[in-house]
Amino acid sequence: MSTEALAKGYDPKPVEEKWSRFWLEGNYAHADVESDKEPYTIVIPPPNVTGALHMGHALTKTIQDVLIRWKRMSGYNALWLPGTDHAGIATQMVVERELAKEGISRHEIGRAAFVERVWEWKERYHARITHQIERLGASVDWERERFTLDEGLSRAVREVFVSLYEEGLIYRGERMVNWSPGCLTVLSDLEVIYEELDGHLWHIAYPVVGSDVRLEVATTRPETMLGDTAVAVHPDDERYRHLVGKMVLLPLAEREIPIVADEMVDREFGTGAVKVTPGHDPNDFEVGQRHGLPIITIFDQEARLNDNVPERYRGLDNRKVREMVVEDLEAQGFLVKIEPHRHSVGHCQRSGRVVEPMVSKQWYVSMDQMAAAALGAVRDGRTQIIPSHWEKTYFHWLENIRDWCISRQLWWGHQIPVWYCQTCGNETCAREDPTTCRHCGSSAIEQDPDVLDTWFSSGLWPFSTLGWPDQTADLRTFYPTSVMETGFDIIFFWVARMMMLGLKFMDEVPFRTVFLHAMVRDIEGKKMSKTKGNVIDPLEVIDEHGADALRFTLAMLTAQGRDIKLSIERVAGYRTFVNKIWNASRFVFMNLEGFALPEEPLDALPLSAADRWILTKLDETVEQTVAALDAFRFNDAASGLYTFFWHSFCDWYIELSKLSLRSDDPNEAKTVRTVLVTVLDRALRLLHPFMPFVTEEIWQKLPKRDAPSSIMIADYPASNAAWRFAGAGDLDVVIDVVTLLRTIRGENRIPHHLEMAVTLVSPNADLRRIAEREEGHIRQQAGLASLRVIAEGQRPKKSAIAVQGEMQLFVPLEGLVDIDAEIARLQKELAKNAKEAEQVQKKLANPNFVDKAPADVVEKQRDRLELLRLEHTKLNHALELLSD
Repeated sequence: MSTEALAKGYDPKPVEEKWSRFWLEGNYAHADVESDKEPYTIVIPPPNVTGALHMGHALTKTIQDVLIRWKRMSGYNALWLPGTDHAGIATQMVVERELAKEGISRHEIGRAAFVERVWEWKERYHARITHQIERLGASVDWERERFTLDEGLSRAVREVFVSLYEEGLIYRGERMVNWSPGCLTVLSDLEVIYEELDGHLWHIAYPVVGSDVRLEVATTRPETMLGDTAVAVHPDDERYRHLVGKMVLLPLAEREIPIVADEMVDREFGTGAVKVTPGHDPNDFEVGQRHGLPIITIFDQEARLNDNVPERYRGLDNRKVREMVVEDLEAQGFLVKIEPHRHSVGHCQRSGRVVEPMVSKQWYVSMDQMAAAALGAVRDGRTQIIPSHWEKTYFHWLENIRDWCISRQLWWGHQIPVWYCQTCGNETCAREDPTTCRHCGSSAIEQDPDVLDTWFSSGLWPFSTLGWPDQTADLRTFYPTSVMETGFDIIFFWVARMMMLGLKFMDEVPFRTVFLHAMVRDIEGKKMSKTKGNVIDPLEVIDEHGADALRFTLAMLTAQGRDIKLSIERVAGYRTFVNKIWNASRFVFMNLEGFALPEEPLDALPLSAADRWILTKLDETVEQTVAALDAFRFNDAASGLYTFFWHSFCDWYIELSKLSLRSDDPNEAKTVRTVLVTVLDRALRLLHPFMPFVTEEIWQKLPKRDAPSSIMIADYPASNAAWRFAGAGDLDVVIDVVTLLRTIRGENRIPHHLEMAVTLVSPNADLRRIAEREEGHIRQQAGLASLRVIAEGQRPKKSAIAVQGEMQLFVPLEGLVDIDAEIARLQKELAKNAKEAEQVQKKLANPNFVDKAPADVVEKQRDRLELLRLEHTKLNHALELLSD
């Protein structure tokens, strides 16, 4: 075999296309429901069907594929089930925008035609997201792909809704909701984006009826005062206690409303007296419930003022009414003052409009019973959350849970299976579409126009995708799933709901482990966004550097509980690692001409110290990698593999092997080739879950015996006690000596072509014995003319010195460097160092700089001063060595 086995340089694109096709055609990712292997299941968090792959997707797909490939290679019946989400509001808005380009709206073409258009859009764009998942190398079982609106999942959704309805756990009620005037629907909390904005605090005087007292109220939303039904003060506030129970006249509306006492009021905010608008503020709604206040809704669905306000404001946009109300308050003498005020304002994620809290009649799921079960499952260890600190967040949310609003005013989604009778007024909830009212038999029934919250169908994902409500073989084999890997930001909206619904309908947790990854940010730790221009497109990265480089970068940066700071430069750095793997493999192939793997076991061959050392390092790496993957420490697993391959295998073993490869002893040459192939084979298998493409390409060309058709189904390396050799650490002495001598060569600017005469002094007899035995390797690796090993001795004049433990190394410099010129150079460097250090010290001594400059700029200057001091010490030391 020669280097022709591998091209001179690694080109990811054709390799990735070839192996993607090979894996797909060979159905290597398919899990066999009849297998007697232990199942290991991951259901993919379904991306939006009309979406595009972003870096968060790339991270989650990488982590899941690492797990699934590792477990598949480790002998499990590994199922990674793919699918997409219909993404109600997101998809509907995309199609509505397309209709707007044609000059029409969904209302003009009607519901049926609109839904048909959305299905057409779904079919057109579905292939895009699935192709993008394939490009990452994701080894999903495409035969089991699901969609949240497919026939089977729709039946599961209907079954869950009707079952909960029949138990009284789904009901219709009036509650406060997030209303989007832009999208004309209720929003989940996840779809509300909060922004810190500079606004105002308007102080308004509310006259107390029957007196000259004016109660000053502070508000950030003066237009909503038209829906006020009370003013609230804290019960312990001495300023207002005497007013509790009295009435005030509501300015502009001329209605009398009561003054109530409620502990919700923050005495330190504004004046300590607040307006209460139960129809348009969630806290005020609760106050209204406690005090029996009427609820007045003043906005319509598009946030225009309705008939519950004075005629002057009716039909106008709420933003315009705010200006008018302030003008009218000032004109009538009710506006006391306006203060600047910064506050958080909720915006619709899709339309960008300010979200209006509104009281609306919607469908809800009662959560208390299911929340208690989900709490218990984590508390008793049936499901483990990693990192564990997220358990507190999970517990807090479930302990303070409110009923879940599941209805949305959209057309795309699972339409609510409830029909209203136009004859008797009753409602029918059914698993199959009814033709008549179940109460009176009338055929005059109409289905509720709303659809279910997308998270409702997503909450059933771990079991609905496996065939529930039918008791399928897939469901029996692969439920509960093994791991749910997702972002920490949807622990409430998705993870907790899957837990509740899985326990409710399967009487078993949906997954044994929840791994929550951190957020992918830019290199400065800022959130990626199009407006900031710091978004990194994973597909562009794959085009430039390959999928393996991106995957390995993300794995290296995935430390539990720590955000990922990503840059193109980091990916480019790990592209260099891919190239290193490629070039090291080419070296191995170049030395395999006429080679065949021997019959005898490796440990029966005449292994050298270097052979025993690399095999021991390999076995330690196997053990550490498996332990790290077991604990979801992906960065530790990737880092350990990087260190082993680059440093242990490439920097040391390959270099040390060159002597044996040139040996006249055929047994020595055969042994080192066997070790090279064996270590490379196992290293590729260890790396495969992280870097599937390059490892498959190289592994296919390696000499093998009784190997499967793909590395994807080859055995993952297991620890082998026979490869833990006593005395393998002897080679660490060689590495220490060579590393110290290379440092001396570099620090003293000794040209590489000049060989050094070295004296090693150590009272340790074992250390001396190893150094003498491995003299050939030391001389070869460090570029030595000679190596003298003695028990004791003095440092020669004008010689460099290195000390480590019980060992001293002396290198006479005369003849290797121009000592006079080197002294002059060092003196010049010292002067330059001193000048720069003085400038930095002056800057850090200047209070204007330290107090006013950004903290990171000041810190950089402090770091620079520390580096200059270290450099000064090294330069001084080098000068002393040459001056004695």
